[in-house]
Amino acid sequence: MRPVPGMRPVRGLIKLLTPDQPLELQIVGRTLWHAVLVGLGAGIIGCLFFAGSELLFTLMFEQLAGYEPLTARGESVWHFGGTGELRLWLLPLIPAVGALFAGWITRFAPECRGGGGDATIDAFHRADGVMRRRILWVKPLASIATLGTGGSGGREGPTMLIGGALGSTIAGLLRVSARERRALMIAGVAAGIAAVFRTPLGAALIAIEMLYRDDFESEAFIPAVLASVIAYSISISIFGEATLFGYLAPYAFRPEHIPLYIALAVFVSAGAILFLGTLRLAHRLFARIACPDWIRPAIGGLALGVFVLATIHWLGPLIGRPDRGLGGFGGGYGAAQVAITGAPWVSSDWAGVQLLLSLALAKVIATSLTLGSGGSAGDFAPSLAIGALLGGGFGLAARLLLDDPTIQPGAFALVGMGTFYGGIAKTPLAALVLVCEMAGSYDLLVPLMLAGGVAFVALRRISLYQAQVPAMRDSPVHKRDADPLQRMKCRDVIRGERAVVTLSPAMDVGALTAVAERAADQDVFPVVDDAGGGLRGLVAAEALRVIASNPELHRVAIVADIMADAVSVTADQDLRVAASLMIAHDLRAIPVVDPVSGAIAGLLDEHDIAAAALGGRTA
Repeated sequence: MRPVPGMRPVRGLIKLLTPDQPLELQIVGRTLWHAVLVGLGAGIIGCLFFAGSELLFTLMFEQLAGYEPLTARGESVWHFGGTGELRLWLLPLIPAVGALFAGWITRFAPECRGGGGDATIDAFHRADGVMRRRILWVKPLASIATLGTGGSGGREGPTMLIGGALGSTIAGLLRVSARERRALMIAGVAAGIAAVFRTPLGAALIAIEMLYRDDFESEAFIPAVLASVIAYSISISIFGEATLFGYLAPYAFRPEHIPLYIALAVFVSAGAILFLGTLRLAHRLFARIACPDWIRPAIGGLALGVFVLATIHWLGPLIGRPDRGLGGFGGGYGAAQVAITGAPWVSSDWAGVQLLLSLALAKVIATSLTLGSGGSAGDFAPSLAIGALLGGGFGLAARLLLDDPTIQPGAFALVGMGTFYGGIAKTPLAALVLVCEMAGSYDLLVPLMLAGGVAFVALRRISLYQAQVPAMRDSPVHKRDADPLQRMKCRDVIRGERAVVTLSPAMDVGALTAVAERAADQDVFPVVDDAGGGLRGLVAAEALRVIASNPELHRVAIVADIMADAVSVTADQDLRVAASLMIAHDLRAIPVVDPVSGAIAGLLDEHDIAAAALGGRTA
């Protein structure tokens, strides 16, 4: 058949445009499908968790105690038309009762105590992304009880743990690889944050950045973004498109304010050090209380209520409203809203500066009482609130000192918010994007970059999350992935068809040499108990050669006299463990035993390990 004229150039163009390696559409489709599942699940659970905690909070404080909490514009979900009779005496009791229930239920899953960020990071690095399914019901109940009764913490920390557990559970049901399981776990973390905070890109970046102090989990970025978008879409479909702080006015960046933003970063860094120091002190003090662990959150809840009463008594006259909350209960987003957009009861003079900084100090103490006692609440929201209050107070003070009306305290509050959390959580990029998403523009990008960089350097030695590792190369799971011997188990390498010659402890040396000659390819001979077949010791081939050169030993010695200590591995252990034991005991082979019966399942030698390390044959 003659070629059609003009087709050769077309074929050449098609070949040029076709890549040598085809698109991995199957993998792309699977990743999309898995991320959608995680995003749907985490989005629904996150919205239910958000609505449940807000419902309980509204019922307990507005209706029962007649107390008007300080909330952000996008935070109020339930409206019952007014508050009940003012009963300030209930304020210490409500958080104590909620924390008592939360402490009791976390006995079923102790990893649910505290915020959730450290537990999530630890599960990624040290449990290979495996999280228990019971977290999916223990953590929501414990955190709703804590936050709904006024615990000074946020919703984002708990949803990190809940979303991560959901991703891990879905990965287990789908039977994916360990790497995919870790990616789905991080996708769940991102989806959980996006559902309650409504910043999809910032949530995805936090999820991959919070694992390390100087690195990020690049492999999980795409699944995290996809799951975050799905969860965010579900959230705005239910609660509306406005961000947590509503639609904010634009804040223009002025280059002449750069020195002020540098000074803000130093000021906020000092506040971050104070916050972490107070939090660690509270942990130590509550740990010294002689009572069961699950009781301590109730003690912290009672102390929180008493402290909030004292705060109302102290700061209430400044605003003229003794029944209004000042951000001590809950995450503190209402106080952050005041720092960003202002409020009629916050003056624009030095009294306003005093009030904002006092609220920041009060939030430090309140959060330390809740988290330090083991309360099931997050540290994400309080960190943002404290940073916003410090930034707003700093900005207002700068405007008064310099008499410069172009200085906008709201802009400094937003920059302080991102600088505070980004510095102590080691998430500078995520915090930058998160604040820009909240502000609805990237006008503050430059001051956020500048202040975030200064704070990141200033806070190098401290971190909010103690489970963080420096970089990917320091993560136990990535060390294992980089080491082929850690990726493979002994059961994958031992040859089932290979017969293992064993010895009896009472066998004389003369008979031993005859047995060894018939098993010339075996370098180590296990000595087993005649009764139960358990491993008693080892005889190396090198020892046999020494014995063969001493005929006088043949008549007087038995195997028990010359055998070395029993060294073995189980089939579930990895090859790195086997290789390390062989080197430590100068062995060329090691027996693999059944962990229950102790019977020998096979023999693993150095040639098997070398072949596996080089990508050779595995069983």
